Amino acid sequence: MYVQTEFDRAFLAERNRQFRAQVARRLDGSLTEEEFKPLRLMNGVYLQLHAYMLRVAIPYGTLDSARMEVLAEIAERWDRGFGHFTTRQNIQYNWPALVDIPDMLDRLADAGLHAVQTSGNTIRNVTADHFAGAAADEIADPRPVAELIRQWSTDHPEFQFLPRKFKIAVTGSPIDRAVTKAHDIGLRMLERGGEAGFEVIVGGGLGRTPMIGEVMRDFLPTEDLLPYLESIVSTYNRLGRRNNKYKARIKITVREEGLESFRARVEERFAELRPGFTGADRGILAQIEAMFAPPALRDADTGTYHSLRAENPAFRAFTDVNVAPHKAPGHGILTVSLKAHGAAPGDATADQMHALARIARVHGHDELRISHEQNVILPHVHLSSLPAVWDGLRAAGLATANVGLASDIIACPGMDYCALATARSIPVAREIATALRGVENEVGNLKIKISGCVNACGHHHVGHIGILGLERSGVETYQITLGGDATENAAIGVRAGPGFSAGEIVPAVERLVAAYLELRRDGDETFIETHRRVGMAPLKTALYGTGELRDAA
Repeated sequence: MYVQTEFDRAFLAERNRQFRAQVARRLDGSLTEEEFKPLRLMNGVYLQLHAYMLRVAIPYGTLDSARMEVLAEIAERWDRGFGHFTTRQNIQYNWPALVDIPDMLDRLADAGLHAVQTSGNTIRNVTADHFAGAAADEIADPRPVAELIRQWSTDHPEFQFLPRKFKIAVTGSPIDRAVTKAHDIGLRMLERGGEAGFEVIVGGGLGRTPMIGEVMRDFLPTEDLLPYLESIVSTYNRLGRRNNKYKARIKITVREEGLESFRARVEERFAELRPGFTGADRGILAQIEAMFAPPALRDADTGTYHSLRAENPAFRAFTDVNVAPHKAPGHGILTVSLKAHGAAPGDATADQMHALARIARVHGHDELRISHEQNVILPHVHLSSLPAVWDGLRAAGLATANVGLASDIIACPGMDYCALATARSIPVAREIATALRGVENEVGNLKIKISGCVNACGHHHVGHIGILGLERSGVETYQITLGGDATENAAIGVRAGPGFSAGEIVPAVERLVAAYLELRRDGDETFIETHRRVGMAPLKTALYGTGELRDAA
């Protein structure tokens, strides 16, 4: 993983020193909250419903045990003993005292972590495939490129006050685990004629106006990546609307301008900028790539692993669901669910973070990843180590075998924390997970995603079942969308019909799941495949009782 330079350390120290002075001025009344707002947002500090919140970047979701230990320490010393992992591969602390935040930032800087550009109208934390560097289907590890983009975009003088926030995701696999098509810029690594490059997708995004991104370049050589990104962002910076924040994202700019016209402007800007990139960026990328050398994986007997799978149904169920194929024989990619039935999705206690750090240090080549699905990944685990890892996870309350199942729900903090939310998300997620626990293994792969407002931090638009909480005349109402997809076949879900009250939403989801089990062809046909085959009508019947349930095959 990336190792900080002296420049990095000096940059963070000075940034934190400046913010410490700004906090002091807010506390002594020299700055009003309105004056303080843009300063705190530049440093990842929000004002939530009940307290300030600090959002910490985990660049492209990569951590080692030392950094995970520091995240646990922050939770213990300055929060309420837990942190919340988000869909942007960040961690949020929901209860810090403002006076303590400069100390928190200094402690994070000691470990090479920061909160720079986790908020504001700038380029946010660059995300990547959480299986990067380990996936059997991977073309190349996308994290060095993500780190290059992070360095280029951090404190970029032209891009600190964009029309609106800006998000970039990178994947190195044809299987899209980074939701690239729902980002302002999505980058998919390709190889064409022996040359490495990217498919460049622009103008995706969720929120109030959800859109799937469109291809700007079907192949961009790696050496052109930074000047092309700069051309896109500078074109958007010039054209993007600043008179209406609801129409300020690049997705609106591209649609209003038209893809071909926007592409022509970008290509014109690229022709101007490209000569100024004379190779320094490629030299930096080569240095970064050296820091991401794969670990020295071992060869060992896997007999104990296979024996325990044969003897212990609980271990077999855990490894069936939570372990994905690794590129190296005898290894697996382990996803640790932060979605215990009835728990708040994405929350981890300090003790659990310490446990994950210990397990990664001993059994996982000291690597951890945070996924946009709010789980933790141990990317390099030898199969012979999985029995010991499972024991350690069970002791920490982290051995839930539900990855990809109905209770592996993405949910934003909702109205329990967020000042923007109009409905609760966490209680709904807890209740759905508990209600479906008995059937989720029969149901199989099902992506349920919940947002507490139209900003869509819970990615509900791309859930197989998406749930959007809204306020209607002082009452929480939950709309259901169906057919969303966050993969390489990305699609925006379609609203099923009228919303449900807080007391009705869980039974409504149960009816959907029961209808799916009746409608599917066989146990291999997933919910999304059944939806695509039968259409909306039978599922709407299950939801609203508008007629008899029928097989629309």
